[in-house]
Amino acid sequence: MVPPMGNRSVDPAATPAPEAAVPVPELPWRVPLDPAPWWAWALFVTPFIAVPALNSWLWMGARDMLAVGLLIVIGASVVRVAGGVVLYRVVLTPTALKARTSMLIRSLAWQDVDRVEVGDDNVVLVRGQDESEINGIPKDQTAYVGAVMQSLRHQAAAHPTRRHRPRPGIGTLLVLTYLVLSVGAFLIRWHIV
Repeated sequence: MVPPMGNRSVDPAATPAPEAAVPVPELPWRVPLDPAPWWAWALFVTPFIAVPALNSWLWMGARDMLAVGLLIVIGASVVRVAGGVVLYRVVLTPTALKARTSMLIRSLAWQDVDRVEVGDDNVVLVRGQDESEINGIPKDQTAYVGAVMQSLRHQAAAHPTRRHRPRPGIGTLLVLTYLVLSVGAFLIRWHIV
């Protein structure tokens, strides 16, 4: 399972040496991550089918309205959490790291990174007190990914910094689509609209 960028410390002794020159792949470069497991895909897709079907089947009544609301909230949470595994992507550019999590596309400028720390299957980018963890990197490629990030960080030191705010990703569109399907199935079934 590949969770989104998070906060966690790793052993600084495992950090690659800054002097180590490593060939940088052609940019933008997508960080190799373990593929999402089949159950994450199934968990991600199921609410789009099951919840609208259940909402169109429920009888019209006060308890049914509560059930519809609960199904929608629970399904939206499942879509968001499973989407964080299924849709998770990390791309390196000359100026920043861009991570697509379940709902947002976040960007971190290389000039904002104080140091790069390498763990067993993750790389942590430290910025002051904040740590952004990239999980799910295959163990045999973790050191290489950390070295590439370190090289890009050193190359970007002379360039002006461009900072970006987090912006909605495809996960946001999918959650909104899920909400429309879930509520719409109920409204159409009972001729409310």
